[in-house]
Amino acid sequence: MDKQQKITWVECPRDAMQGWPHPIATDIKVAYLQQLLKVGFDILDCGSFVSPKAIPQMADTKAVLAQLDTSQSATKLLTIVANIRGAEEAVTFSSISYLGFPLSVSETFQLRNTNKTIAASIEEVKAIQSLCVAHGKELVVYLSMGFGNPYGDPWNVEIVGDWTERLANMGVKILSLSDTVGSSTPDVITYLFSNLIPKYPNIEFGAHLHTTPDKWHEKVDAAYKAGCVRFDGAIQGFGGCPMAKDDLTGNMPTEKLLSYFTVQKANTNTSPMSFESAYNEAKKIFTVFH
Repeated sequence: MDKQQKITWVECPRDAMQGWPHPIATDIKVAYLQQLLKVGFDILDCGSFVSPKAIPQMADTKAVLAQLDTSQSATKLLTIVANIRGAEEAVTFSSISYLGFPLSVSETFQLRNTNKTIAASIEEVKAIQSLCVAHGKELVVYLSMGFGNPYGDPWNVEIVGDWTERLANMGVKILSLSDTVGSSTPDVITYLFSNLIPKYPNIEFGAHLHTTPDKWHEKVDAAYKAGCVRFDGAIQGFGGCPMAKDDLTGNMPTEKLLSYFTVQKANTNTSPMSFESAYNEAKKIFTVFH
């Protein structure tokens, strides 16, 4: 690979925060996000417009966005939406560049996560994509259960390919394969990315990998060597999807990604000092809940 391969780096504090049982005060969220904006990440997944009943931790996303100062940062903001109503709210914020929509290849998980069947969700993707185009936003579809699922629903790489085809035809340009429950293996990661990336050159593929502490390296290595250059992480690997299974497999730890890409001599465009400050801030916030 090119020595100075640029990595598109998505930091996911929203994913880190959303599963915590205790509320994190709005001003603490704002201070943490403000620190993350200094690091040099390309994108900050910073909140979601979803039902406060489903994810109470994210009920203050509007208040957080109102207080966030993005003027000194090149980092762009992404928020998650689970339906058209959430998307209609999200597109009204000028500070938001990306809307993320979780679409599952597992019917069971899609119902648990968004309360809709896959067929209904596809219609929703079309509507949200139109909304994004009309408001100058970009839609990122997170293909949940993209690497397999524990629910016994049908899964194979052809199914993932079919979804990619359908989304590409809708005009979706960024597709992040999500390892929602940490079940991916290096073989499957390699197989998916090495087949999909050459076949769909107009789509930017990302890896939203969840992992246990001992498996992170083999997963990142497989994705990067198969051509993936967009990675989601969360400092210290906090979080995971509260709608997945009961015990949370953590997010991909950002500090592990950083060490991996430093060894690979890839360009992450991040400031080590600002990262250290954000890392220490995360320790303070999340230690309270451990």
